[in-house]
Amino acid sequence: MDSKIELAKPRDFGETISDTFGFIKQNFKPLLKYFFIFCGFFLFGTFAFTVLTEVKALSFVSASPDSFDDSNGLSKVLPLLGGYLLLFVFLILNYVAINTMVLCFMTLYKQKQNEIPTTEEMWGYFKYYYLRVLGSSVLLYILMIIGFMFCLIPGIYLSPIFALVPAIMVMENGSFGYSFNQSFKLIKDNWWVTFGIIVVIYIILYVLNLFISIPSFILGIGNVFLHMKDTQALSLPVAIMIALLQTVQYTFQILMVVAVGLCYYSLHESKEGTGLMERISQFGAGESHTDTTQEEY
Repeated sequence: MDSKIELAKPRDFGETISDTFGFIKQNFKPLLKYFFIFCGFFLFGTFAFTVLTEVKALSFVSASPDSFDDSNGLSKVLPLLGGYLLLFVFLILNYVAINTMVLCFMTLYKQKQNEIPTTEEMWGYFKYYYLRVLGSSVLLYILMIIGFMFCLIPGIYLSPIFALVPAIMVMENGSFGYSFNQSFKLIKDNWWVTFGIIVVIYIILYVLNLFISIPSFILGIGNVFLHMKDTQALSLPVAIMIALLQTVQYTFQILMVVAVGLCYYSLHESKEGTGLMERISQFGAGESHTDTTQEEY
């Protein structure tokens, strides 16, 4: 049996990638369990509004041009736009929930010395950090958008730095200001390594999502071209299948969050070495096996 992966230790590029998959492999069942427990509500909301928007979009595309006029054109477009807006909101809430869940799991896992946290422990951490991570994520999204507006380069530079902010917030129980400043300190002289890890994981996620997106694309396009009056009922089953396939994609996000968490621990250990100090302080803390019997002469 493979030894459990130690989170708090310095890692190079290759070790971070391999330990990301190793950590998920060792903790796949509890991660998947907590994924549905703590992200289930947001998953259901995302699923429901995905189905709603897909059905409305299919109806909108297949509608006859003669059915639109000045009096009802806006009434047909507004529900579709409203559905996409609500879907966007739930996508953000769902993303933050997955991010918070995984970071809480890793934090408790380290605190419990590589033991799986209980549901009660996870819930205590999740409800404490979720709104904090949500608020910070919204601010970071705004700053990221502004960065990308300036010729993309500032946005690219800030991407790995901002990715560390939620991890610091949860793992160090830091405020947004502290986590924001600490992320710049940790990534100093390590920007390229962190950026490279995020890019590699992103490419892996892109390939995984591509396999899921192809069936969704085929189902959606196929239903549009084969749409006939007597097959109107096909719209709802196809929308449900597309939404289910997209729900599978959300589980892949765990991979990125674990990678970012390991980047944080690696950078923190390289600069602070707290994990090493903890191991030194625990050394010899158990029962002493030294023979204290007095020697007779």
